[in-house]
This record gives sequence, C-alpha cells and structure tokens, in this order.
Amino acid sequence: MKKTVKRLVAGIALLVLLSGCASQSTPTAGSQPPSPASETPTETPPETGDTIHLIQGASHISPLVGEMVADVPGIVTVVTGDGFYMEADSRDEDDATSEGLFVLTETIPTVRVGDRVTVSGKVKETVPGGTGTDNLSRTQLADVLVTVVSSGNELPASVVVGTGGRVPPSAVIDDDTNGFVDGAGEFDPENDGLDFYESLEGMRIQINDPVVVGPTNAYKEIVVVGDQGALAEVSTPRGGLVIQPDDYNPERIILDDVLVELPYVDVGDYSEDPIIGVVDFDYGNFKILPFAPVVFVSGGLIHEAPLAASEPGQIRIADYNVENLSPKEPERIAILAEQVVNLLNSPEIISLQEIQDNNGSPDMDGVAADLTYQGIIDAILSLGGPQYGYVNIDPKPGNDGGISGGNIRVGYLYRLDSGLSLAPGLSGDATTAVAVVDQDGIAALSLNPGRIDPENPAFLASRKPLVVEFLYQGERLFLINNHFNSKGGDMPLFGEVQPPVLETEAARMQQAQAVHQFVDALLSVEPTARVVVMGDLNDFQFSPAVEALSGGLLTNLIETLPISERYTYVYDGNSQALDHILVSDALLGELVDFDIYHLNSEFDIEQRFSDHDISVATFMIP
Repeated sequence: MKKTVKRLVAGIALLVLLSGCASQSTPTAGSQPPSPASETPTETPPETGDTIHLIQGASHISPLVGEMVADVPGIVTVVTGDGFYMEADSRDEDDATSEGLFVLTETIPTVRVGDRVTVSGKVKETVPGGTGTDNLSRTQLADVLVTVVSSGNELPASVVVGTGGRVPPSAVIDDDTNGFVDGAGEFDPENDGLDFYESLEGMRIQINDPVVVGPTNAYKEIVVVGDQGALAEVSTPRGGLVIQPDDYNPERIILDDVLVELPYVDVGDYSEDPIIGVVDFDYGNFKILPFAPVVFVSGGLIHEAPLAASEPGQIRIADYNVENLSPKEPERIAILAEQVVNLLNSPEIISLQEIQDNNGSPDMDGVAADLTYQGIIDAILSLGGPQYGYVNIDPKPGNDGGISGGNIRVGYLYRLDSGLSLAPGLSGDATTAVAVVDQDGIAALSLNPGRIDPENPAFLASRKPLVVEFLYQGERLFLINNHFNSKGGDMPLFGEVQPPVLETEAARMQQAQAVHQFVDALLSVEPTARVVVMGDLNDFQFSPAVEALSGGLLTNLIETLPISERYTYVYDGNSQALDHILVSDALLGELVDFDIYHLNSEFDIEQRFSDHDISVATFMIP
C-alpha cells in the first residue's frame, strides 16, 4: 500500500512539474526556472505580516496552530499533486525556526517553481496517515488563498547539513521528552536529532559527499550520511553505521522517491555530487525528497571471501534466516544451495528460520515442509555438496505467525558424513512440551527433537523453539533454534512518542525467559553440557530480552567481535544484530572462531537472497 501511494503522488507531481503555460519553458523541481519575457524577478518585499518562521516556531507544534495568517511570503520550491512547498528568502537568525512550509491546495496547484507568492490561510498540524500512525505532525497552511507576486525567481540557498553548515547530532534522537512530542518539552536542535530535522521542516537542504549506509529497500528508499560518514560515531568496516545502546545514529538521512526515481544501490556506494532536497516526514521518519535524479558510484561492495573448510575434529554451525523459503521458489532454493556449498563450505549444522510449508503461502492447506527441506538437500547434492539430513516439527496451521498461510518454522540441516547423528528418542509434535530428563547426572531430552513450552501464551502467533540432541563422534550436543516475536509493532525511533514504546518487547522477554528456564534445567542436571542457543531473536545483544536469555548461563558470541562488526541486519540505515549464537561454558572453551558472514543485508533488495546475514561458529570438540 505504501508503495502504491508513493507512486501515485510521484506520478501526479511529475505531471505538475511538466505542465504549465504553453508559451513558457517548464522548470524541473528544485531548479531555477527561466524568467518569462513578460515577467522579471522582483526584489524581496519587506516583511509586513506573518512569516514562515513565526508559523513554524522553535517547536514541533506551531505556536499559531488553528489561527488564520495573512500574506505569508515565500518562494515556491517544490510542486506536488495537492500543494507546494515554499521557503522564505529572508530568514531570521534563529536556526531553531524552520523557514520552509507546505501549502495544502488539495488540487493541482497553478504555481510554478520559482514563483514568489504570498499565502493566506489557516495553520494546521496534520499527521501523515492519520492519528494512530505514530507519525509526527506536519505544519502546513490549509484553506488557502495564493497570490503570485512574480515568477522566475532564484530559489533560496539550500542549508548544508554537515561540515561547513549545520552539523546534525550524531548520537541522541531525543533525551528530554517523556511522552508525546507536543511542544511542551525542551526544543534542542543542537543536541536532539528529532528537533534538528524538525527545525528544517519544509526547507531545502544539501548533503555533501553522501555515502550509502542503507541500501535501496522495497519502497525505493535509500539511507545516506554526508561527509563520507566522517561524523559517524561507529562505522562498520564495510561502510555502514552500527547502533549502540545510547546511539541510534540520528545523522542518517533517508532519501525518498516521491519526486524522482532513485537507483538501486548498496552500502558504501557514494555520490560525487551533492544531494539537494526538501525535508518532509512520513512513515515514522524524516525524509529528504531529492529534486533531481541522484547518480551513485559503486563503492565496490562484495560478499566476504568463501569460508575455508572446517578441519578434522571441528564442527561448524551456521545460523540463517532464509526469509520465507518454500518449493514455490526453486530459483531461491538453488541460490541457497550455492551459498551453502561454495561460500559457507558446507557447515556441519545449519540452523534455519522461516522455512515455509510445501505450499508456500497461498493458503492453510497443509503444514508439512518435507519438500522444502528435500529441495534444499537435493540442490546441495547437485552442486557436489555433501548429503544432509533435516530436523523438523510441523506447526499447527496458522499458529506460528509470519506470512499468512506460510506456516513458517525453525529447523536444522546436518551433514550425514560428518560423524553427526540424532541421539535416540521419540520425536515430538506441535503441542507437546519437551522436558529435561536426569539420567544419573547426564542430561537428556524427553523428546528428540522437541518443542519448548509450545502452549505458553508467550509463543502465541510466534515460532516455537526447537531443541535437538545430536551425537558428534560420541559427544553430546544440545541445540535450541529460535525465532522470537517480530519488532514490527514497536513505535518508530523518530515517532510522536519519546522514548519509543517497544510494544513487542514484552513477548520477546517472556519467550527468552522460557528458553532460559529450559537451559537452566538442562545445566542444573549437567553443568558441563554443551549447549547452543541460536536464531533470529529479533532484538539486539544489549536488549533486555537477549540479556535475559543469556542470564549468566550463556555467552553471546557476537560480543566477542569488535563493536564495529556486531551486525547481521540493516534497517533504515542502522546496522544491528538480530541474529545470535549463545553457548554454554563448556562450548565457549572449545570455540575456534566466530564471525558474521555478510552476504545480504548491505545489498539492495534486488540482489540479496535474504534480509539477514549468516552467523557462523566453529568449535573443536575433543
């Protein structure tokens, strides 16, 4: 729906930009149009009444909201399908007050870029998408009377965001609001990213030396930082921005394709030319609407070098969210097989999330996934890879969340030629809870494989953890595969409530506690048991849920990496860790290597196989 709306607006905007009087040449948005012969630019008239900066004020909510204003002067900078942006060419000395404003005409405007206008109307705060969307409001004029004073005027100079201009905050989004952002709290553009971009609402800004930190997504948005990322607190070795507990990178700038088509780009790509656009807000973020097509130069990003084969006595475990994989997409199964064989060098165990049933996602008819697993196994064999077996428990129909009808679940592939086998035991089902069994001080499972607490309300409409006991050359190994509740219901970082309410966190906390209790029971029976807890936990290593999962019993291997390398996923330009491998003390002492194999998250949506990268841990088990 979002894509459709954006395309409609963009199409209308383009028609407007290409329309105009037949006797006049038509300017492109953001450029200086030629002056018609019958009109010449005039000097800026003196301010005699209301002004844009008085309307905007040093706040998120206009101090004049609900009031009528008269003869507000400005230069038209962008024309859209239902209004236009205008900007004052006579500015006050307060950076906290924006000099840009959106004028809602509700029909295609008759003004053109470069027109000097005066506007009378009512000051309104309108929430894009309506109330309940968590969006900040947009200050605008409605019920307007527009008068064109002159045409062909030079546009006001754009504000440089970055070195040599206004430098955005690089760590804090908001630290002085506790509740709704309604203008009652302190307005601090120097410190708070939320206030910084609000102070530029509706204005033309310029980003020099922009570099991509968030690749082109499904909505054709691109995330960049200026000055080649020089102002970022922590950059990845591959050009992204890593989040930290107190830093969600407010210096990020999201480019939206409302006015012009944007290209497909990867992290590290850059533009040799400045990007100029108008500051807008929608879908939980401040956005920049570029006026002209942006040309990016490739930064040369490639996936990391293929992994070397594990050595004799070593066991390699890979963890991978394969993003709704089913036999309905044989081309994707072929890509996964190629990655397993030629890039990962056929790990002994692969822990998978988002395996769909054999039908894909058209309906709820059947939940078996044997054809999905067998398709992967056969594709690996066709490339000369080893024979794999699989571990799976089918869910109840429509009970595990994900795409409607997909019946996604977690499961495992394991090499049959590596000394791995399943420990003897009866396989569990969708609803029966597995338990830890004490066999004279040796831990075992009542079901192998089994689901952990599948009827726990914490796992309602979410994936159930799958535990399996493997034998590896006579040694026992317990693996727990997880796919915790999605973050999809959380409030946005730049939303109307600060700090954002993380509505989905409670469910993840309960899920983490359930798995932690199971691990605790296992290690209470056998403190030296080898335990691996892994999967797409949908939360960060410093989050309460992931910390509760480890809880003094497990070590999160991502914390063995430098801070700049702690990421498996890129969202809105933030490189972050959602996928984790945690191990018990016995396995920690046998760790040979841990790394994140960057194959997907930094590449544009047209190239990548999944939206997650792969976590890979190698152990030497005596």
